[in-house]
Amino acid sequence: MTGSTAEQGFVPGNGEPDITIRESRVYRGPNFWSYEQSVHLVVDIGRLEQRPTDTLPGFTETLVDLLPGLKDHQCSRGRDGGFVERLVEGTWAGHVVEHVALELQRTAGHEITRGKTRSTGEDGVYNVIYGYLDDTVGTLSGRLAVRLINHLIPDNDLADEFDFSAEHDDFLRTCQRVAFGPSTQAILDEAIARDIPWQRLNSGSLVQLGYGVNQQRIRATMTSLTSSLAVDIASDKELTNRLLAAAGLPVPASEVVRRADDAVRIARRIGYPVVVKPLDGNHGRGVAINLQDEAAVRAAFDEAYDQSRRGYVLVESYIAGKDYRVLVIGGQMTAIAERVPAHVIGDGVKSVAALVEATNADPRRGVGHEKVLTRIEVTDAAIELVREQGYEMSDVPPRGEMVKLALTGNMSTGGISIDRTFEAHPDNIDIAEEAARVVGLDIAGIDFLCPDITQPVRETGGAICEVNAAPGFRMHTHPTIGDPQYVAKPVVDLMFPPGSNARIPIVAVTGTNGKTTCSRMIGHIFKSMGRKVGMTSTDGVVIDDRLVIRSDASGPRSARMVLQNPRVDFAVFEVARGGILREGLGYPRNDVAVVLNVAPDHLGLRGIDTVEQLAQVKQVIVEAVPKSGSAVLNADDPLVAGMRRACSGEVVWFSTEPDNRMISDHCRRGGKAVILERSDLGELIVLVHGRRRMPLAYTHLVPATFGGKAMFNVQNAMAAAAAAYCAGAHLGDIRGGLRSFTPSYYSAPGRMNLTEVRGVKVIVDYCHNAPAMVALGAFVDRFFEDSASWERPQRIGVIATAGDRRDQDMIDLGLEAAKHFDRIIVREDERLRGRAPGETAGLIVQGAKEAQAQGGRVKQIEVVLDEIEATKVAVEWANPGDLVLVCVDRARAVWDELQTVAKRAQAGSADADD
Repeated sequence: MTGSTAEQGFVPGNGEPDITIRESRVYRGPNFWSYEQSVHLVVDIGRLEQRPTDTLPGFTETLVDLLPGLKDHQCSRGRDGGFVERLVEGTWAGHVVEHVALELQRTAGHEITRGKTRSTGEDGVYNVIYGYLDDTVGTLSGRLAVRLINHLIPDNDLADEFDFSAEHDDFLRTCQRVAFGPSTQAILDEAIARDIPWQRLNSGSLVQLGYGVNQQRIRATMTSLTSSLAVDIASDKELTNRLLAAAGLPVPASEVVRRADDAVRIARRIGYPVVVKPLDGNHGRGVAINLQDEAAVRAAFDEAYDQSRRGYVLVESYIAGKDYRVLVIGGQMTAIAERVPAHVIGDGVKSVAALVEATNADPRRGVGHEKVLTRIEVTDAAIELVREQGYEMSDVPPRGEMVKLALTGNMSTGGISIDRTFEAHPDNIDIAEEAARVVGLDIAGIDFLCPDITQPVRETGGAICEVNAAPGFRMHTHPTIGDPQYVAKPVVDLMFPPGSNARIPIVAVTGTNGKTTCSRMIGHIFKSMGRKVGMTSTDGVVIDDRLVIRSDASGPRSARMVLQNPRVDFAVFEVARGGILREGLGYPRNDVAVVLNVAPDHLGLRGIDTVEQLAQVKQVIVEAVPKSGSAVLNADDPLVAGMRRACSGEVVWFSTEPDNRMISDHCRRGGKAVILERSDLGELIVLVHGRRRMPLAYTHLVPATFGGKAMFNVQNAMAAAAAAYCAGAHLGDIRGGLRSFTPSYYSAPGRMNLTEVRGVKVIVDYCHNAPAMVALGAFVDRFFEDSASWERPQRIGVIATAGDRRDQDMIDLGLEAAKHFDRIIVREDERLRGRAPGETAGLIVQGAKEAQAQGGRVKQIEVVLDEIEATKVAVEWANPGDLVLVCVDRARAVWDELQTVAKRAQAGSADADD
């Protein structure tokens, strides 16, 4: 990979970026490229395709200097330094983007190592895939990686300025802004360790733990179990004090005021020193302690008043002693921390200002809650406090001298914490636990002031100065001194007691055809069992048999909506190819995966050009099956059968073919399958589990099969039965569900809906591709099997397909339809999807005429582009006893039109009788 610029055919840059991002996607869950959530960039490296990294002078050295963490990347070598070796030997820019994006995330504290780079097949264009923890951070890291690499290309001077240090700082600030606080993150880490799923519900700290009916929510350290009344009480410090005092707990004397004069009057009555603070403040803002005179009280009142949301200020007696925070969760003391106000310790050399700067240089300190400690902010109040201790900021305090820069020990103002969990006196623990119970908080931070927590406060003169709702965990999980306490565990125990379930069963259904019907069958079985089923499909989102959103809802966003619904205790997701390619599954795993079939459809879209690639996309739901789950696979489809190798759980087969050797061997080893047995009484759906053979239903008794004639719905029923059995349904429930599910417009709109208009049987279906037409044509052929030979009913088909299909797909649809219908009316969808009017119909007609020339059944082919008009023409052509099959785009409009025509016919008949 060496050579000069001329040898490589390399043209110097012209100020344009070498690497451009053509497309960016965020996968939220398992996807085509990875088992985990990932960012996918399609990058064009342009002229760099002819110039790997070993031909770029100084590139590797500069890149590693800017991001030294790249030295730890193993890449394909399996050892630290492997990626740098690849850079030296020569690798391509797309691969570099992947590793730089991962390393940028690591600088933000997101340890991610998953990534891959693959060619798209187009010269110089690559798929770059890498993992992420936060989608915003993941996306920004990819963009910054591309900008950085572009500016490191040695012979390309870009017009715009690029300061990596400044850009990296902006990146880190954004990461900090979108990151969870330490308390929320601690709870999430505990939930993840217990395999409890979670979803972020807003840009802040509102998070859902668990799914559906088993969900709980948190916002920081408030939970679904936290009483809003208790929070209100804790926010009212005067009311809290009165309640605690009434319970016999030690509290300081206090009174609420709204004017400075009243504050001075109360301070005199209570006796100096006093504390002045906002009645409903938090994080120690506006709190002034140890006030010795009237002037100090007046000054403190103004600041407390500004920090009070309702304009009330609390004046209370000052309790001397150390500041302790007792964390009580579920009525039990969990952790205790001593809080030391922001301060510096003199060394006899540095000034106070220099000592503050040196303290803030501690890598553990950051802005706000971004790190375990907060930087000390030198405010006017801090300067005045230093002055009261006899120093200016420029003075040098003696070695060992402690200079305070804040009066309160809050970590948000730069304080530190010392763990005292195992040192507290039992009486003090009892007082704290009782205080949490009196206020009614499930998670409470009890602020103690006392000389020594190891001694009973009733004897040493200490008191509870505050009870806090939503207390921060940072001082306990990351104490400055002492051992960290795992305080998130009892929080998660409160929401999910041992033995409880945070998940709900999830069944995912995919395939080229039949997904919606199979999904509805599964949902119907469990609805009949009394379950609250949440379902997504191309019809919309259905919650407990109610359509709540009408749209194509077969993607990941709709799945997440169902999992967020607090009524749902069972989920059935129709999973389409488009959603997987666009965003992944949207959830990490499904308990049961059903793959019905894989046939040519949607090819040529989003990089999927072959049916084998399409099978890989649909295989994602099989890969998302855990070891405890099941994959229900069609043994009659070779592409589906091959997915068994990707399943971590058990494989359950279904097949309509008799004497399938693979299935018989599978069941002999104790496996499960649903098969079709033929007998004199008809075809019988049988569930086989090892040696057990359990009859479910004769196909002609399952309404959706139209007396056993619709074999595609026989397959759907078999797959639904297998999925229901794997998900825990009893045989009786499965039998009852299959026998009571009808393909009516109201239960399954657009899926083999049969109606009668003027004696003509009309079926409405979403059939839109050649494989579906093959199955539908077989049904049409069998539909008239029972008709007398002299009856010769005609078959009329209204057909169409989407404009974004390949030309050959459209021709094939016409070819197949012409084999089964006497008359064909070709229409077009309302959305042409990039085609000119009449173009799609013309290709279908071309295929139908080719079949007609080869002796196909069709006798007449017409083009009526409007869907409603085409339906009207088809019904007008038909005579009583004929069959009209309308392949619809807008099922509701077509169905309404058919009912209108039927009513008019009935009304006309009634008038004639009169």
